[in-house]
Amino acid sequence: MNDIDRFLDEDLGTEGDITSDSLFFNEYAKAHIITKENCIIAGLDEIKDVYDKTGANTEFKVNNGDFVKKGTIVAIVDGTARSILKGERLAINIIGRMSGISTETKKLVEICKSINPKVTVAATRKTTPGFRKYEKKAVVIGGGESHRFGLYDAIMIKDNHIKLIGSVKKTIIIIKEKVKNKIIEVEVENEKDAITAAALNVDVIMLDNFDPETGREIAKKIREINQNILIEISGGITLSNISKYASFADRISLGYITHSIKSIDFSLEII
Repeated sequence: MNDIDRFLDEDLGTEGDITSDSLFFNEYAKAHIITKENCIIAGLDEIKDVYDKTGANTEFKVNNGDFVKKGTIVAIVDGTARSILKGERLAINIIGRMSGISTETKKLVEICKSINPKVTVAATRKTTPGFRKYEKKAVVIGGGESHRFGLYDAIMIKDNHIKLIGSVKKTIIIIKEKVKNKIIEVEVENEKDAITAAALNVDVIMLDNFDPETGREIAKKIREINQNILIEISGGITLSNISKYASFADRISLGYITHSIKSIDFSLEII
């Protein structure tokens, strides 16, 4: 059972779509999936998976990553009425959330790239449990990057690690002794810890919750110590202020693009 099976099971339970099953047998139907807002499309692979499992056919009129205008027919679905209706809400929920994420990501990327072509926009682990891979996929479709997927694929030394160990220096030394062949990133909240981390040659330093002016100055000092360290900016970044960080950051990570994004409105209409 994969994710889509589990999502369908949540909707259908053991009794299925009792309304549609009571009204229809094998009647043929066709439907359009239509966007009701301008957006960047994401989630088409998942829609196909939904309808493959319910027994309906899908024909896409757009591609993932395309910009589409309000009123665009994104897909045509055909099959039995029951096969279309049982997957309707799941398909619309997925494409709506994923397209919302890709649309917001694209806005952020375009702002940043216009200032600094080398800067990247990244997701975080602030995701919906069980839906992380789809939310991070949507970020990538919007032109961003996934960043760390889980706790297992890169070292991320955060404030609570440092508080428990006692200092950023001691924390980095312990990690370097125990972990090999993994990216080491350190989250810092002040200049002193940033300089310490840079002197210990970590791979990434995240400047967390710095104002743009302070962040710029600390980034300059880090690069004077080791120009190969990637400088990430995070904390309180929004569509309205991201431009202030883009010129000096290598990467900007934002939690809101996955944890509190507005879904795009789509509808499925029988024709």
